[in-house]
Amino acid sequence: MATEATGNQQLLKVINRMALVRLLCAQPGLSRADLATAAGLTKSTVSGLTRELIAEGWLEEREVVATGDLGRRPTPLFVDRSRLLLLGAEVGIGSLRVVATTLTGEVVARVGTGFDLQRGAPACIAGLTTAMLKVRRQLAAGQQVIGIGVGLPGGVDESSGTLTFAPNLGWRDVAIGGLLRARLQGSALAEVPLFVQNEADVAALGELEFQPAPAPDPLLYVSINQGVGAGVVVGDRLLTGRHGFAGEVGHMVLQVNGPRCSCGRRGCAEALIGTRALVPESSPDDATGSTTLAEVQRRLQAQDPATLRSVRWAGTYLGVLLQNLASAYDPGCIVLGGAVVELGEPFLQPALDTLNDYAAAANLAPPVVQTARFGADAVAVGAAALARYKLTRPLIPTTSSGKALAEGDGALP
Repeated sequence: MATEATGNQQLLKVINRMALVRLLCAQPGLSRADLATAAGLTKSTVSGLTRELIAEGWLEEREVVATGDLGRRPTPLFVDRSRLLLLGAEVGIGSLRVVATTLTGEVVARVGTGFDLQRGAPACIAGLTTAMLKVRRQLAAGQQVIGIGVGLPGGVDESSGTLTFAPNLGWRDVAIGGLLRARLQGSALAEVPLFVQNEADVAALGELEFQPAPAPDPLLYVSINQGVGAGVVVGDRLLTGRHGFAGEVGHMVLQVNGPRCSCGRRGCAEALIGTRALVPESSPDDATGSTTLAEVQRRLQAQDPATLRSVRWAGTYLGVLLQNLASAYDPGCIVLGGAVVELGEPFLQPALDTLNDYAAAANLAPPVVQTARFGADAVAVGAAALARYKLTRPLIPTTSSGKALAEGDGALP
């Protein structure tokens, strides 16, 4: 029993430490007294925990700004942006992007590269390992990577680190997490905690974790690339579903007997909105698509009528998808990200017009829609946010009665 009690107290300490970090992420500049009040902890507990967090590189003190008032002013605390870093990686369709960020989301190093799709997952893992270690070598002496996140283009079983199904890669049941950990053995990143999740899910977490203001709730992130996906955050929790397929909105059917999708069905959102839907001459049953977005952009600038029409229709179907998602989740905000969003007004305006028309028909206010804060880095930065999200929200085990631990000082969940 003594061992169990000691373990419980240690867990509560970890929970309380990370609660203080999250408070300062959301409200930089709080004093120790402010933290004690906000976290429901004693001042002595907060003093001891902040002392440890400062020594370890999580937090820093800054000089008090002189105001002329009498008395000693409390010392403000902030999340340290210089010592502890996060790695985030995006696995695309033949492309890889790795970034290093501070604990508050600033990118300090990045590497972009590709891998041979024909060589499958082994080529991807090898390229990802090389890119991660290259980013690690760019960091300054004394900087420490404390977490790694990876965003993947498909359904993910987070508990096992397995990419269960990625239609646009043609992969099923690939243990990305285990394979990557094996490749990193013996390297500078060997012992760093590693987390994997769907690309749209991690991008949603990027908008949540690295938001300077409180994030809208629910937060819905829609990613539009060759595939289409969504990440949903409700009450600070990522909605992943029973099998990790929550948010696979690219395979919601929007048109009966529509064009064939990479998943084998017809009329999916991906087939109507993704990159291949933007090209006029694409065969209705061609689920691959080869014309690049740069070529689509060139045709738009040349005012090619067929391309303008295709892009407008894709945008219109995006509006239909957003309407369906708004009805399902009643989001506080919808964030649009992915390469196709870079097409700008010719693609986005039809989507907004369609969404607004549906809202007006029901006499409702349309949902707030905005574009991703991190642009092309949205998934990679979001993957870094996944690492912060996991590290600062330690799991709270339950007792045999099913009640959460509650010994000692109070703690934020």
